[in-house]
Amino acid sequence: MQFKKLIAVGLAALMSTTAIGHALAQPINENPLSDPRVRKAIAYAIDMDTIIETIFEGQAVRAVGMLPDGPNKPTDLIRYDYDPDKARALLAEAGWDSSRELDMVYYYTDQATADLMAALQAYLADVGITMNYRLVEGDVASQISVVPDDPVNGPSKVTWDMLYGARAALALQEYFNRYAYGLKPMIPNIPRMNELVAKVNGTTDPEVQREGYFEMEHIINENVYQIPLYYQQLYTYESDRLHRNDAPYGNEQYNYNWGVENWTIDPDASGKAVLYTNAGPAQFFEVPWQNLGIWVANKFAFDTVLEADGALTPIGGEMADSYEISEDGLTFSFTLKDGLTWHDGEPITAADVVWSIGAAAKFPVTHPVVKTTLNKIEGADAFIKGEAETLAGVSAEGNTVTIKFSTIDPNVLLTFSQFAPLPAKYFEGVDPVTLQQAPFWQKPIGSGPFKIDEVVMNDYTTLVPFESYHKGAPKIEQIIARPSSDNDGNLLVNAQARKADFGYTKAAGDVPGLEALDYMHVHPIDIPYTRMLWINQFPHPTN
Repeated sequence: MQFKKLIAVGLAALMSTTAIGHALAQPINENPLSDPRVRKAIAYAIDMDTIIETIFEGQAVRAVGMLPDGPNKPTDLIRYDYDPDKARALLAEAGWDSSRELDMVYYYTDQATADLMAALQAYLADVGITMNYRLVEGDVASQISVVPDDPVNGPSKVTWDMLYGARAALALQEYFNRYAYGLKPMIPNIPRMNELVAKVNGTTDPEVQREGYFEMEHIINENVYQIPLYYQQLYTYESDRLHRNDAPYGNEQYNYNWGVENWTIDPDASGKAVLYTNAGPAQFFEVPWQNLGIWVANKFAFDTVLEADGALTPIGGEMADSYEISEDGLTFSFTLKDGLTWHDGEPITAADVVWSIGAAAKFPVTHPVVKTTLNKIEGADAFIKGEAETLAGVSAEGNTVTIKFSTIDPNVLLTFSQFAPLPAKYFEGVDPVTLQQAPFWQKPIGSGPFKIDEVVMNDYTTLVPFESYHKGAPKIEQIIARPSSDNDGNLLVNAQARKADFGYTKAAGDVPGLEALDYMHVHPIDIPYTRMLWINQFPHPTN
């Protein structure tokens, strides 16, 4: 693609004369990206309308604000429409050093992302910003999510200047929770955001939450703390061999009542009912508390405490036989079903669940919604800091686990519909902070409908039915998963070879190719999902 030509044909809308509100107009430290004028210049330099029409073939929605359009989003946000002249003027006003090179990182491996990186590089170069980009691989979280020891002054513990990534929301607070003090790896403390994060997480009143969302959207928008680029749909695909047997569709990035144990698939040439999919591990299986439902192990091999429907509304128990929330909302208890076992045949105990809750509270990259819930448990702060050996608010008696909260959490049922306990005995002596490095993650023992059978890292993983699964043994005889993320660069190749029976993609470029296959069915699903640029505003460490 000729990206200089792409720039030339882009729209050149003028900046609105609307006041910038409470935005600052100067850097807050020696990092020039801490200057909002520079961040605004980057926003004005990018022609997202043309990018969407070309790179994404029109299958994305231009983002204005963090949240997709809806009742929780204000309608008067500033639109940073493509205006390279305005970008150059802001850079000149900020004294931008044109010899500086920005380091952009990304973690998606699809062609559309590669094309986007080249386009962004060209757009920024056109206004006088040199940007180089690189793919981060391996333990991505440790490269993008580590927060500074000093969340006000830094220095940063991540080495990049900008990160292209996404926010796929389980609950709407997830768009904002990491703005709380000490949780953002790239943005210094914003006192008012701390107050607003506490506001939306401390109530179950949707109107009070909406007020908080509106104000947070305005603060981020006016100061360009992040640059939302576009909103995506999710596309579930399945071959004509697969029969879901009336099981529901839902947001595949998370856990819901998808009834996979009742799915069937037409036998292959050998007479075996084998399902091919992606999202297998390349180097290790990921702790299921981080990205929740997106990987093979999370979806097939681990069960959650509660269950949600396709819209992620909690609907009942999964591993839990029953559950209860006190009238004041500060006590949550659930009782595990009798006879639950891990894939190794050992019983699943309330002690396993108690240990898992404590470990997830300390694990540094636990999903933000889950983390927020766990942080509100009585004694969480002392436990996480190492000042207490146990998490005071969590206890077990028989099969019943009781959790006491110091403040109300509006998403406790949602959290536990996504929370998969782990078998504690495999983690004796393991610091939860370094949980991902445990040998367990080369071939984990789970609790879900399928158990992990053969693992050849960076090649394939097989899963087979767990005959003792509490909802009944699955009907599919084997699952073969190739390593990839949800943006699988080999998806079309595998689909054309009849080696992709089920999965999902958010890569718009995959959709026309999948739809062209007469044996493939594609189901679009609307989800809260925003692709954006994070900008590192902390000083960088000096060597």
